[in-house]
Amino acid sequence: MVSSALMKVVKANQRVLDSTIDYQRDFNYNYFGFKTLEHSYLLKIDNKVHERPQHMLMRVSIGIHFDDIEAVCETYNLMSLKWFTHASPTLFNSGTPRPQMSSCFLVTMKDDSIEGIYDTLRQCALISKSAGGIGVNVHCIRGTGTYIAGTNGYSNGLVPMLRVFNNTARYVDQGGNRRPGAFAIYLEPWHTDILSFVELRKNTGAEEVRARDLFYALWIPDLFMRRVEANGDWSLMDPHECPGLSDLWGDQFDSLYERYEREGKARRTLPAQEVWYAIIEAQIETGNPFMLYKDSCNRKSNHQHLGTLKCSNLCTEILEYTSPDEIAVCNLASISLGKFVDRERQTFDFEKLRYVTKVITKNLNKVIDVNFYPLEEARRSNMRHRPIGIGVQGLADAFMRMRFPFESSEARELNKLIFENIYFAALEASCELSALLGPYSSYDGSPTSKGILQPDMWGVDTEKLTISGLNWSGLRLKIKEQGLRNSLLIAPMPTASTAQILGNTESTEPLTSNVFSRRVLSGEFQIVSPYLLHDLIKLGIWSEELRQVIVANQGSIQHIEGIPADVKLLHKTVWEIPQKVIIQMAADRAPFIDQSQSLNLHLAQPNYGKITSMHFFAWK
Repeated sequence: MVSSALMKVVKANQRVLDSTIDYQRDFNYNYFGFKTLEHSYLLKIDNKVHERPQHMLMRVSIGIHFDDIEAVCETYNLMSLKWFTHASPTLFNSGTPRPQMSSCFLVTMKDDSIEGIYDTLRQCALISKSAGGIGVNVHCIRGTGTYIAGTNGYSNGLVPMLRVFNNTARYVDQGGNRRPGAFAIYLEPWHTDILSFVELRKNTGAEEVRARDLFYALWIPDLFMRRVEANGDWSLMDPHECPGLSDLWGDQFDSLYERYEREGKARRTLPAQEVWYAIIEAQIETGNPFMLYKDSCNRKSNHQHLGTLKCSNLCTEILEYTSPDEIAVCNLASISLGKFVDRERQTFDFEKLRYVTKVITKNLNKVIDVNFYPLEEARRSNMRHRPIGIGVQGLADAFMRMRFPFESSEARELNKLIFENIYFAALEASCELSALLGPYSSYDGSPTSKGILQPDMWGVDTEKLTISGLNWSGLRLKIKEQGLRNSLLIAPMPTASTAQILGNTESTEPLTSNVFSRRVLSGEFQIVSPYLLHDLIKLGIWSEELRQVIVANQGSIQHIEGIPADVKLLHKTVWEIPQKVIIQMAADRAPFIDQSQSLNLHLAQPNYGKITSMHFFAWK
């Protein structure tokens, strides 16, 4: 159940640890949070829970810090008071005999061969067994009908191969039925099988050309978007006949792609908008494929000196270099933003935010060293680059407690300040670690080694960021002298289950409804927004009848008489907030995010025009 190393620490420090644990804090979880812990997180023997929530948090803390009892107690107290949480795999596995604490793994197809494909499949199965979510890029796999010299035959293309990956994801779940296997497959839109690829999750169609248990994502070069915008032609190519496209980005990609077009190597040429409409049609029906912009991801990456980034993960927030002999790994934690608001004074404690961020940075750096790696390629990558991913949950909670409507200028400013402070503190902590332990192995040649930080890549002058009062010039000087211990730091993730545990809204998302069913790993629950409930009780108008009216309005209060306009504005749901606002807020915080961010967009009545407008606004 727990490791011998953890038992040794507990026995040696029994008195201190016993005096630190506060079992009353178990009652700070709401019912839904506790049931989520009980279902998936607390250790069991013979399917019976043998661990209290406080035991779990202490197990996680010891599993990270071991003999550093001061750090153990600091981490335990911050987590048990709900200032932050480590990610689900860390909560599952820290302090156990196989402490696989990483959330995300990015895998590059080893080779376009039977050996390469099945070796990659083996890697995915071993990672999934250890509770990891996986992103796999398949740009190099030859398309349907391509000649195979070794057998004098022709390739069946991507679809049959992905059905094999689909069945592996179904069979090998994450950590013994705690979570279903989660594979995200990435493809560039020039691939000759792109049109069949985007249809793989569709509910209709022949079963032999569907693989509905995988997730799909597109790794889109800017050239494709420009061709769609100009209503130009788009050429589909086979990676075996047109090699090198997935290894290049920006102008170099454009040059090679256009050279292949001139040489007549395209398998097929069609209007770019035909491919675009096929993508949108699939998104309307299934929500897939996800979309990331290849050139922007590479242009703004601190890993750009290592090589071309080829994919992200399932949740699209991890951007790290991968290669056939390096599997990118990321260890995650999320900050509970609502905790930093003083509701009476309506102030946000940025000093505490920076303190918690620095603790998390040092924790995640330790996780890299004590982690169990299911594959040597994963260990090699993590030790070389030492990336971490700090995210948030409860941004909407913070806005509610500050009484800032999601669309307001005040919310927009707070959003920027929060992420500026998180990024600054994470850099500061990583620099302090570098002074003690040295910079990460691949630091030389990186943008940060040249004094280029994430805001610089977005054209943001940190010297003009005067509202926060942060000493950016002083931090730059320290980094120049001492380096960084971690190549990447910030990656806002979805936080679906951990937000349920802490009772927060997910990640940076607005509320989806004011009365809704919460569906998570442990079941489905009916929840009324506590903020709306508080306001309506304070106004003296809450009643069972009003609850039923809100339910009848599908969780909206915008058209209910008797509710003041300011309350309606504060409690708008995601369906009532212009998606342009959500995209703009994501762009506002992006200069302080050195990986990427999960972002969901909600359209009640999607159509080609709306989705096209939304995507192009986000791209630009």
